[in-house]
Amino acid sequence: MKKNKICILLVLCAGCIFSSCKEQKQNREPVSYKTMTVSMSETELYRSYSASIEGNQYVEIRPQISGLITRICIDEGARISKGTPLFIIDQVPYEAALKTASAAVKSAQVKVSTARLTATGKQELYKENVISDFELQTALNSLGEAEALLAQAEADEMNARNNLSYTIIKSPVDGVAGMIPYKVGALVNPSISEPLVTVSSVNEMFAYFSVSENQLQELVGEPDEDTGFIENLPMVELKLGNGKLYAEKGKVTAVSGITDAQTGAVGIRASFPNPQGLLRSGSTATVVVPYKINGCIVIPKAATYEIQNKVFVYKVVDGIATSAEIKPFKLNNGSEYAVMSGLTEGDVIVAEGAGLLREGTPISGGTASAHHK
Repeated sequence: MKKNKICILLVLCAGCIFSSCKEQKQNREPVSYKTMTVSMSETELYRSYSASIEGNQYVEIRPQISGLITRICIDEGARISKGTPLFIIDQVPYEAALKTASAAVKSAQVKVSTARLTATGKQELYKENVISDFELQTALNSLGEAEALLAQAEADEMNARNNLSYTIIKSPVDGVAGMIPYKVGALVNPSISEPLVTVSSVNEMFAYFSVSENQLQELVGEPDEDTGFIENLPMVELKLGNGKLYAEKGKVTAVSGITDAQTGAVGIRASFPNPQGLLRSGSTATVVVPYKINGCIVIPKAATYEIQNKVFVYKVVDGIATSAEIKPFKLNNGSEYAVMSGLTEGDVIVAEGAGLLREGTPISGGTASAHHK
């Protein structure tokens, strides 16, 4: 009986050993994974910046005189042309002031004419030695005073005429009107805190955003001695609030020459055409700036895995998966990495499922290629 138990144990041990050997043999068989041979190429990555949108002209309309609004000539949000009447301020007191000033001019003209006749007569009498130098000089002084009063009256008339013209407030630019916080009958003056209305030109819109000094240098790259660096900057795109890309591409047209001492940011302005009027002053959007990278290796993110904020791939060396750390560019398009170091042209890597592999796994399979711009 005891011998039978020993035999059974021997058989079981032999079976376990055979099973273990069979499993090890199976583990040594290559696992099928897609692989790719890396090569040098170029890619374009993107960085996004929050931006505020303004028209290339944004004008606050304020009165130049005091008075009651008697008429509002436009609707809120209306498209208006340069010279379009916007508001009319009570004209009655200014018409009266102009009439008074015009009458003063006529009175001064009459006094000048009288003083000139007197001075002419005195000169004739002086030539005949009828009057003294004093009387002649007095007459000439009276003429000069009358002419000065006429000039002052004419200036007052011009000022009154200008004030009357200011009662019709016109748009200085083509654009779109904002909201109107005042109603007919409101008393306004040049020192009002809130403008009568704002008019913004919408044919061309500016997107204002900020970047760090390092980001600006990455964007600019190597300066061109023949042209300014702004001319060499790439076209940018605009992502609207609904997440969609704006149809028109923009161009960086200005870069601030001053860096904010507190934030280290540099202000940038990009210009976008706005033929359909979809962009509005005061709105927010996201400027998408492309970064073109030449002479780099581009691999799919599926070919990588991360450990403690480090990125690794599996190279296929002599048919065996061998881990290797890589340094990807800090930007990516969500599906690919631009590799700055860790791989050389001609290396074969596992293209998919790297996170499921283990060091030393035998690899076999077809090839795959990274898809990039």
